[in-house]
This record gives sequence, C-alpha cells and structure tokens, in this order.
Amino acid sequence: MKKPFVIAIDGPAASGKGSLAKKLAEYLNFDFLDTGALYRRVALYVLKQGIALDNTEKIIKAAQEFQKNLSEPYDDATLRRDNVGNAASHIAQIPEIRQILFDFQQNFAQNAKKGAVLDGRDIGTVICPDADLKLFITASTEKRAQRRHKELHSRGLDVKYEAVLAEMQERDNRDNVRLKDHMRPDIDNHLIDTSDMGPDEVFQKALDIYNSSSR
Repeated sequence: MKKPFVIAIDGPAASGKGSLAKKLAEYLNFDFLDTGALYRRVALYVLKQGIALDNTEKIIKAAQEFQKNLSEPYDDATLRRDNVGNAASHIAQIPEIRQILFDFQQNFAQNAKKGAVLDGRDIGTVICPDADLKLFITASTEKRAQRRHKELHSRGLDVKYEAVLAEMQERDNRDNVRLKDHMRPDIDNHLIDTSDMGPDEVFQKALDIYNSSSR
C-alpha cells in the first residue's frame, strides 16, 4: 500500500497557516487535521470544568478523560473564542498533554487514504518529523495582531489593537518553546512570510512548492 503524502504546516498564531492548510487539503483532496483544535477542545473542556490553568494535575486528568471524544464533531466557532485559544496555549506547554495528543495526530497522518495536511506548532519537528513536505508560515507580530484585531471586530468584539498586540506577544513567548525547533539546521522547512501576501498568493506559493517536491 502506498504511503500517504504528509504535509506539515507550522507557524505562530494568526500567520495564516490554518487557512492555507485547509485550502491545500481541499485542493489536493487530502485529509486535514487542525491540531490546534485538538488543544482547544481539551482547553474548552478544562474551562468548562472550572479548572484553574495553573492546576497542572487536574488539567492532565481532564485531558485523559476527554481523550475518547477526540474523533467526535465539534463547534469550531466556540473553539475560536480568544479565552479558549489562550487556555490552549497554556496547556500546550504541559508535556503530558502533548503526549496524550501525540498518538492521535500520528495515527491520523499515517492512516490517511491519499495524503494528509496537519497544521500546528510542532508537526514537522515532533509529530511528523518525516513529513514529505514541511512549510513554516510566519508573519511579523504587528501584522498578525492586525489580522486578529480585524477578525475580532468582524465578530462584533470591541477590543483595542494595543491589547491584541500585547496578547499576541505574550502568546508568542509561550509558543516559542515549540516553534524555536523549526530553526534547527536539520529541519528542512520551506519558509513563507505572509506579512505582505494575500491568501491567494500564499496558497499559490505553497502549491508551487508542493508540485516541485512531489515530482
């Protein structure tokens, strides 16, 4: 049986990696996994249980309880709330949580029918280090904060840009624990800086890289 073609897409928050991953998967007819949604689902469960984000022991126990629900459908709009995203960023620093979700992500990639696109923070370095194609999607902190600010306003949320920027910087500091490994010389990443690119440009560049790598 032919091994599925795996595309790992990593990058910081609001870099555009999620939109790109989904569009690329649809175009190529590959399976798609938003690994950030896995962490968000665990985070949402933790929040609903009223567990404090500094209570690591209870968070791990809650994640273990929630494991069996990972394959079930979920409400994406709820997961996109900022408080859920921030909680997910916190719990993603817990090694036991990453281990709980590790097998699920790897099995998804290995059991794809044709190919798989996974996006997250450590797909190309930890989850699928042997991925056929690795893309690292980034943008300046200011540009990413502008995008998030615009998104929040489109949802009717009145929030100041300065607050969004500060939150983005704080989240970057947490996420850097996983993102910094992408800078290692042994990681064969294709870097795409989306700071001055539109979604269609980003997609075309990624598709060009894929076509070159899959020949």
